Amino acid sequence: MRVEELAHTHVADCYQCGKCSAGCPMADQMDVIPSGIMRLVQIGEVEKAAKTSAVWQCLACQTCSTRCPKSVLVADVLDSLKQIAVEKNIVHPKARRTAIFQKTFINTVRRNGRLNELELTGFFKIFGFFNDYSIPKLMADGNLALPMILRNKLHFKPGSPVKDKAVVKRIFEKCFEETEK
Repeated sequence: MRVEELAHTHVADCYQCGKCSAGCPMADQMDVIPSGIMRLVQIGEVEKAAKTSAVWQCLACQTCSTRCPKSVLVADVLDSLKQIAVEKNIVHPKARRTAIFQKTFINTVRRNGRLNELELTGFFKIFGFFNDYSIPKLMADGNLALPMILRNKLHFKPGSPVKDKAVVKRIFEKCFEETEK
């Protein structure tokens, strides 16, 4: 099962004790609690589990994984479901901007070897706008620019990319090679 490969755990080991859900600080706000997501994955409903907003609400605090008496890596399962949702373009509508931000962040680091905040913000605003055509969301942070410039917190000259981009390229190739296995 692809989820198990990505999460490096065995979902069949989960016997639905509910300790993961009982300890989750976000469980009361999730559409499906962590033990419910685990059950969906166990019965083969991976896409249904990946479509939930719960996988995007996970804080990755690892409380669920720590509390599991069978050492099932529940947080890693949720993270792998995020990856599957992005790959299959089935991200929950409430989480689409989060997925866009994560993808934009990774692409910015991949391109420069480090984060370029201005590039990240620009691309995120553009891609986010074309996702939902929300002008208020596009302009939401505009009033922050002047105070940030005055406090020398917004730099228009990007930092120099890393010196050895080949190392960054190899790191990303290795990561993507691992996820394709």
